[in-house]
Amino acid sequence: MTNQPVILVTNDDGITAPGIRALIDAVKDFGKVIVVAPDKPQSAQGHAMTLNLPLRLRKVNIFGDIEAYECSGTPVDCVKLAKDVVLENRAADLCVSGVNHGSNASINIIYSGTVSAAMEASLEGINSIGFSLLDFAYNADFEPCKKYIRHLVRYVLDHGLQKTKLLNVNIPKLPESEIKGIKICRQANGKWVEEFVRAKDPHGRDYYWLTGEFTNPDQGTDTDIWALENGYVSVVPSQHDLTAYDALEELRGADLTY
Repeated sequence: MTNQPVILVTNDDGITAPGIRALIDAVKDFGKVIVVAPDKPQSAQGHAMTLNLPLRLRKVNIFGDIEAYECSGTPVDCVKLAKDVVLENRAADLCVSGVNHGSNASINIIYSGTVSAAMEASLEGINSIGFSLLDFAYNADFEPCKKYIRHLVRYVLDHGLQKTKLLNVNIPKLPESEIKGIKICRQANGKWVEEFVRAKDPHGRDYYWLTGEFTNPDQGTDTDIWALENGYVSVVPSQHDLTAYDALEELRGADLTY
């Protein structure tokens, strides 16, 4: 088929994770799929890039006739190498990242390698979607995700994204028959209350293990957390601009001369 859309697939759980296989299966009929993903899990890497080590890129044959490469770097490294090395003169029409094993709703978007990979593509002007399933299990059931992945990918390929280049999509851990549909949402103002568990290694030295609990004081019914708790797929249009626009006038009116 000529003039097929080029779809870049990546993730942060690693190229052998079941979630990326489900994502490939969901989008493979929409165009020419090219996979560039980390060779090992890279969760919570955010927008990290590799600067002080060489990057390795190796072609692999693990998805049948799908062109695929594993990368030694971060999810963002994967997208950068895909654009500049793998794709060369071919422009990607869409980047999809995931399906992540676990939520990337609310504040989790800040830490997410899954969404950061999609965001990196969006910085290059590529329409991009990060997909996550609210199930951290390795053997999670990704089948209910595919219907919604296909629906959103079809929409973006057909219509594009005019006001943003990035969608953060989270899918509840429910049977397909119990998912009520899709909600367009804002990001909930939740946070992690962190705790470091201290223990001793075999040499008697202290080490620390990060744990914590997610809390959501945001009671709005227009948030991604509300949508997910009420059985909907949440879609949050996102961006890389971190400007706090509501604070501009306050600070412009303050006496900050020095």
